[in-house]
Amino acid sequence: MNFISEHIHGDRAIWAIVALLSMFSFLPVYSASSNLVYVLGVGSVTGHLVKHVAIVLIGISIMYAIHRIPFKYFSGLSLIALPIVWVLLLYTALQGNIIDGANASRWIKIPILGLSFQTSTLASVVCMVYTATFFSKYKDQLGSFKNSLIRLWLPIFIVVLLIFPSNLSTAALLFLMVLIVSFVAGYPIKYLLAICGTGLAAVLLFFLLVKAFPGVFPNRVDTWMSRVENFRSGESADGNYQIERAKTAIVTGKIFGVGAGKSRMKNFLPQSSSDFIYAIIVEEFGLIGGIGLIILYLLLLFRIVVISFKATDVFGKLVVIGLGIPIIFQAFINMGVALQILPVTGQTLPMISSGGTSAWMTCIAMGIILSVSIKKELIQEELVDENSNKSNPISILSEA
Repeated sequence: MNFISEHIHGDRAIWAIVALLSMFSFLPVYSASSNLVYVLGVGSVTGHLVKHVAIVLIGISIMYAIHRIPFKYFSGLSLIALPIVWVLLLYTALQGNIIDGANASRWIKIPILGLSFQTSTLASVVCMVYTATFFSKYKDQLGSFKNSLIRLWLPIFIVVLLIFPSNLSTAALLFLMVLIVSFVAGYPIKYLLAICGTGLAAVLLFFLLVKAFPGVFPNRVDTWMSRVENFRSGESADGNYQIERAKTAIVTGKIFGVGAGKSRMKNFLPQSSSDFIYAIIVEEFGLIGGIGLIILYLLLLFRIVVISFKATDVFGKLVVIGLGIPIIFQAFINMGVALQILPVTGQTLPMISSGGTSAWMTCIAMGIILSVSIKKELIQEELVDENSNKSNPISILSEA
């Protein structure tokens, strides 16, 4: 207990929820990975579990390291990271990866680690921190639309436009969260409406261009439209295959489930360990397991709101909202897809689904939230003296 009190700071409830979700994830990932082994012939069940455990442990280590850094430094870091994100997104988009005839330019390979890195996940974290930075610096100048257009919306639009062609759901979620943070920060409603109108016009223009020049983004718009049509019609078409299998898994689970590792539908769900892992959880652990998972995410949401209210400055309040709410949104979007409340989006279940760098980005976000939750006196103990802070370039950027 002394070790925990000395080294683990911040909101203990969040630490407990993250630990519970991470440990629980071992069961469904181990079970669902058998689909990759016996159906697709990829790796071994033990190998997939070991990889997932390693990813979780690295993620927790990242979260621990991040939460020890005073959160105000991330304000300055976001100014440095944003141009880097533009370059990474552009490089990712120009790769032009095609999978089954569709645009899949979402990932880049990390040479040494051999992992795929989804650059849009890093971009989302950086953009939310950057948005909080803008409103904390210019909270007294929100009446100037020109200032916000150049300093906030132009950089955000560049990121969204680079993500949009290959990952509609992530781009839409990012744009929505920037709007929510802007609203919470007191940004004028008339300006928000103008930005929304501009965004809708840009989307419409994109669709028209893709229809006119289909070779630029092969089959991407058709994929989006088919998903929406399948969702609206409820037909068991080929495009609706995963949804039908997910519904079958959920119905099979009933109240108490069929038991850990005993799922049958995992062998028929191509994304059973990632996008549709919630369906496997309900099948194996029943309605009780599914509701229990929802309660954990709602508790996480409650703690995020509490931390935001208790934060002592504007940046802390907004960065917690900007980084925390998307995690909850993503979780409920994933569950909504499995329950056929929403069309297929490709969003994973945070801290549960198997993955790699996307899970680490979630841990970075949680680490920053925990950093904000640390009591002021603890932060002061870890800061160097005030004079050395003034010579720190990150500190200078944060206060510029």
